[in-house]
Amino acid sequence: QVQLVESEGGLVQPGGSLRLSCAASGTIFHINTMGWYRQAPGKQRELVADITTRGSTNYPDSVKGRFTISRDNARNTVNLQMNSLKPEDTAIYYCNADAIARLGDPYRSYWGRGTQVTVSS
Repeated sequence: QVQLVESEGGLVQPGGSLRLSCAASGTIFHINTMGWYRQAPGKQRELVADITTRGSTNYPDSVKGRFTISRDNARNTVNLQMNSLKPEDTAIYYCNADAIARLGDPYRSYWGRGTQVTVSS
């Protein structure tokens, strides 16, 4: 199976920056798209950013221009650089990967346990 482990989030002042990292480990044959999602209290989980193996990225308008996703295919890691943070960015952030654990398996969506990011003065 594929395990995803996120770095710790934290408390950041509005306008500040924070970088999240996620490493995939375990039995991995291939990882396709990797991404970050977030869930604020009382809201549905939403996409923050994702990136394909070729480096194509996708962002919702709410974070476009402020967040940057990157990945290292050789190390099976994905990072999220968050700048100009706003209180509305406060949420639990989850790492996600569409991966095949063993040759012949179908792609499955794997999730990290999540890390809290709080933007507040």
